[in-house]
Amino acid sequence: MTAVMSGRETPSMRTRPSLVAGLQAGDEDRWHEFFRLYGPVIRAFALKAGLTETEADEVQQETCIGVARNVEEYRYDPSKCRFKTWLLNLASWRVKNQFEKRRRWDSRMSPAEATPASMPPPETASCAATDDLGAIWDAEWRGTLLRAALDRVRPAFSATQFQIFDLNVLKEWPARDVAKSLGITLASVYLAKHRVSAAIRKEIARVERQTERDASSCR
Repeated sequence: MTAVMSGRETPSMRTRPSLVAGLQAGDEDRWHEFFRLYGPVIRAFALKAGLTETEADEVQQETCIGVARNVEEYRYDPSKCRFKTWLLNLASWRVKNQFEKRRRWDSRMSPAEATPASMPPPETASCAATDDLGAIWDAEWRGTLLRAALDRVRPAFSATQFQIFDLNVLKEWPARDVAKSLGITLASVYLAKHRVSAAIRKEIARVERQTERDASSCR
């Protein structure tokens, strides 16, 4: 999987300057697009961090509210702080807040007694994300990007080719087991894997070139 994605972004998930600008302008369509793209990432991130379904729903909602309140102050400059990192900081603080609420509930302490006085509000946090939550966020981000990339290239391949790729690359079945299960040759497995992987890499390269053009036009 790593060889296919290389940690890069697909057209469906990359943060276009136009999306950020639309959010800052209060464009309703851009807000729907933002929630469609990033809402599931935020929620899955919260779940993998150890929160319950209800807590994850709150993190998703509170993070989106935080974006709405503070996106006007965000400046699109990937060399300093990518939108993905800025969003991670907002989501991370909401996750930590949920754990703090849980701790207060479990210990039957009042919010005033339990909230650390030194904790800064999430909107003032720097672009340096906490390592452990950052690792969870990156893993979920890459998984979401991979699914988006697969959706983009799927129409170009047959159902069998895509099933081969799914079993061999995504589910990590040995090539021989894939060939035996589908009743095909080992060469067919290798060929399908190569072609689908190449298509994904080609699409990502195209997106990277477009992203650079968008970023330069945004300066």
